[in-house]
Amino acid sequence: MYKENKPLGRHMLLELYGCPVAVLNDENVIDEILTTVVDEVNATLVSKSFHHFSPYGVSGVVVIAESHITVHTWPEHNYAAVDVFTCDAKIDYDLVEKLLSEKFQSEKHVARTIARGEIVNPAINQS
Repeated sequence: MYKENKPLGRHMLLELYGCPVAVLNDENVIDEILTTVVDEVNATLVSKSFHHFSPYGVSGVVVIAESHITVHTWPEHNYAAVDVFTCDAKIDYDLVEKLLSEKFQSEKHVARTIARGEIVNPAINQS
């Protein structure tokens, strides 16, 4: 039997358009952006890993105690996809969206946030 519960987490899908190539193609810049955002929203950094693709593009993940942030960039399209997943309702998603769009210098952005884990099988949670 399944029942609806308070969501276990929130997942923001952030589309960043019109970002400068110099930002999107530099893993050190992206590392600094994500690390700064984690700090500014009072999340707890656990680990991080980034990879620069040849000839261009960066993918990365920042693991936070509250869950994670991932990024994939397409400099040739001036586009970045950022996913933010947290299980802590204290993280201000409006601030996360604002900071990421500003720091990636996007001309336009679209954010969609969905609830995760709203339906839970109580039998799984029993000892």
